[in-house]
Amino acid sequence: MQITFRPTAPGAADSSTPRLLARIVDQDNLPGDLPRTDAEGAAAARFSGKTGQVFESFAERDGHLVRQALVGAGKADADDRNAALEKAGAALAARFLTSGESGIALDVSGGRLGAAEVASVLLGLRLRAWRHDAYRTRLKDDQKRTLTQVVVIGAPAGAEQTWQTEQKLAEGVELTRNLVAEPANIIYPESFVERVSQALEGTGAEIVVLDEDAMRQLGMGALLGVSQGSAKPARLLAIKWMGGAKAAKPTVFVGKGVTFDTGGISLKPPAGMEDMKWDMGGAGAVAGAMLSIAKRKAKANVIGVCGLVENMPGGNAQRPGDIVTTMSGQTVEVINTDAEGRLVLCDAIAWVQKEFSPAAIVDLATLTGAMIISLGHENGGLFSNNDRLADSLLAAGKASGDTLWRFPLSPEYDKLLDSPIADMKNVGPRYAGSITAAQFIQRFVENDTPWAHCDIAGMAWADKAGATWDKGATGFGVRLIDRYVRDNLED
Repeated sequence: MQITFRPTAPGAADSSTPRLLARIVDQDNLPGDLPRTDAEGAAAARFSGKTGQVFESFAERDGHLVRQALVGAGKADADDRNAALEKAGAALAARFLTSGESGIALDVSGGRLGAAEVASVLLGLRLRAWRHDAYRTRLKDDQKRTLTQVVVIGAPAGAEQTWQTEQKLAEGVELTRNLVAEPANIIYPESFVERVSQALEGTGAEIVVLDEDAMRQLGMGALLGVSQGSAKPARLLAIKWMGGAKAAKPTVFVGKGVTFDTGGISLKPPAGMEDMKWDMGGAGAVAGAMLSIAKRKAKANVIGVCGLVENMPGGNAQRPGDIVTTMSGQTVEVINTDAEGRLVLCDAIAWVQKEFSPAAIVDLATLTGAMIISLGHENGGLFSNNDRLADSLLAAGKASGDTLWRFPLSPEYDKLLDSPIADMKNVGPRYAGSITAAQFIQRFVENDTPWAHCDIAGMAWADKAGATWDKGATGFGVRLIDRYVRDNLED
């Protein structure tokens, strides 16, 4: 989506101006300069400017047909004003993406919107315009995307510069969506590394990749145990952005990257297994966030780590009952090979602590089906050993729209993981499944390092379109990380 800015609107005869002219409207406050036919038409269509409402009309100007749209942004004094403006922009994208129009002239003149508010409209518009059509070769004409550009007219001072920053965020979300949407024969550990490395080329971020031999030497028996049934070798990817003070310890975000999860020997039911291509949503979110952070040159020390494996059954696959030795030296009795994400994360987190001595660790993972039972598709789950870190993540989630809900941790839950023949089992009983998964990961956090676990199983993929995403990959987690970095780590 190409977005450009112009100070004033050219005449209707100017071929460089899109035929479609759109305006943002506050609820119950239609513009006073609307022609009578538009004002009466909007009233007849019960258009009042509620968030996301769209009213469309046509008019003749200077002998040329002009297509017009009003889009509602809700109450001007609403607490969630920026979120409402994102939804307004997204409503335009959803309405006109396949409309036959190649562009929108977005008129924001008049001084009603500030620079950040205009950027919110554009962010929502761009995010909702994303689609993954790479393999759709037989789309009908009315299904094909036609909208490719937005011309912003009359924006206030600073709007274009503000948008340049938010555009980097959009690029990060789009990278994550592309990674998550791709099938597992296209995105697997090695190709994930290649795709992300290409995206980050020229940003100044440093890429570190560990292959299986390097991980074996480090003793990552848990992560490699998950991978051993697959023909696709595992990888550990680290993306380093050290844009802050030299003496400041980095904050590390760790993503679960199971590029396809059959469940291994504990095989999943066939129905719906194709969805397990998005079991790398946590790693995808970390990669996308690091792209945004690096592209906007964030003044913070941030490292993203992705543990990348494919969990497959086979003659060499890990068996239920196997015992693996993790990088930390702790042993795990693998009761269920489908509880593999925590085995990947525990070794990645152990490596992070040894390699970087982080100020804090936040992991993101599509970890448990139990989280979807608990929260549905409205919030990600949050677990933490540090109230300050948890509160900051909750605030970042609320501000960004990637919302979280906190769950408890306690020694009583921890006991459910005790094994009679190893230091722990990789699963507890059926109840409290998301909590025991978090308790498992916590056993690998050392020296009271502030740590948080975000279980985003219900959020990485959507079966229906939302306000700012189409059906499919949502990009959840990118905005959460980016907002946390902006609010807590940057000067």
